[in-house]
Amino acid sequence: MDTYCPDSLSKIKRVVITKEEIDAAIAQVGKQISDEYRGKPLLLVSILKGAFVFMADFCRSLDIPCEIAFMCAQSYFNGTSSSGNVNITMDIGCDISNYNVIIVEDIIDTGRTLNEVIKLLRSRNPLSLKVVTLLDKPDRRVVEFNADYTLFTIPDFFVIGYGLDCGEIYRNLPYIAEYDENA
Repeated sequence: MDTYCPDSLSKIKRVVITKEEIDAAIAQVGKQISDEYRGKPLLLVSILKGAFVFMADFCRSLDIPCEIAFMCAQSYFNGTSSSGNVNITMDIGCDISNYNVIIVEDIIDTGRTLNEVIKLLRSRNPLSLKVVTLLDKPDRRVVEFNADYTLFTIPDFFVIGYGLDCGEIYRNLPYIAEYDENA
């Protein structure tokens, strides 16, 4: 693990999406999904580590019962660009065949990680399978993919905060910021 640097906040180039904007977008998509899945068995699957903050706020925005599960998939390995290799290092431990599953993702970049997770979960025959993502970065896509629910679309720059990190730092920021690699 990297050691926290007291001057690490100097790596924040600018705030891209404020906490208030995130809260409003989550409330809106939470209402939409609550309406769509009312009366249906719902399982939210969060992709760790990046989506844990989004998952916590998102599941609380729902006014319907839901269950949660976690998976861990990696492709960045402490850098600022995808390695191209996807490792699923933690899988969910439940039968999903009786659930409508929504994958809760922090950011869709190349699409490789999500593509692998979807293949794995689809093979387990859920009632339905959809994706909600906090951020979408379509300019970086190498796998054809569109989320079912996207809160924000951003251009191709590296972002931190609200669960997203660089070298395991910055996840605790309450907003999304552009990371300054040159600072």
